[in-house]
Amino acid sequence: MLKRALLGLLAVGLLSQSVQAEQAKIILSTENFPPYNMATNGKNFAREDSIEGIAVEVVQEMFKRAGVEYYLALRFPWDRVYKMALEKPNHGVFSTARTPEREKEFKWVGPIGPDDWVLLAKADSALVVNSLEEAKAYTIGAYKGDAIEEYLLQQGIEPKSSFNDKTNVDKLQKGQIDLWATGDPAGRYLAKQEGVTGLKTVLRFNQAELWLALNKETDDAIVSKLQGALDQMRSEGFVDKTLNKYLQ
Repeated sequence: MLKRALLGLLAVGLLSQSVQAEQAKIILSTENFPPYNMATNGKNFAREDSIEGIAVEVVQEMFKRAGVEYYLALRFPWDRVYKMALEKPNHGVFSTARTPEREKEFKWVGPIGPDDWVLLAKADSALVVNSLEEAKAYTIGAYKGDAIEEYLLQQGIEPKSSFNDKTNVDKLQKGQIDLWATGDPAGRYLAKQEGVTGLKTVLRFNQAELWLALNKETDDAIVSKLQGALDQMRSEGFVDKTLNKYLQ
């Protein structure tokens, strides 16, 4: 009886350890947001090694150094990806802007890379815009659910938003929008992929950085390990080297 009881306790202990290990595994989601995160085949769903980009390489190295297990998937649309990280324990999302409105909704690791907010016009555009107030006179394209769209709405601007930021490149070229509200360098990189170069920066209206957002129930010890690993990577030049690999 004693032997059977001990075996039962051992089984329970092993099951508990297994559950804890599974709970510690972070489920990471991202989206097509070149050059930071993108599917190698250009599609809207990919897993693990089929995902590449600046943020992907930084995040993968960060988790490896921190010794934290993870699963990575690229999904669509962004609203759903964001909501998963917001509502589900041990979930995270990147790359996303760390705004005052989002500050208390997640635990943050970063920054991963720069992402200034700009209004872009066609290369031959003669538009001159000195403020967002002046920009209200024009049709502005944005990415639905993105922090930039949220900011524009707060400023009283109703952008003509698309579910895929790539669509805005085509809209701009066809004259369906006058200006494209996007990130820099992400917007230029995306446009280049679509064969569009020389876009004109009409207004730079915010300086932002991209972060990894983790569900607020994520263990603080995990967050600390990840941030420590990223800080070390930055001091060693890993982050800058990865940025230059894609942007130069």
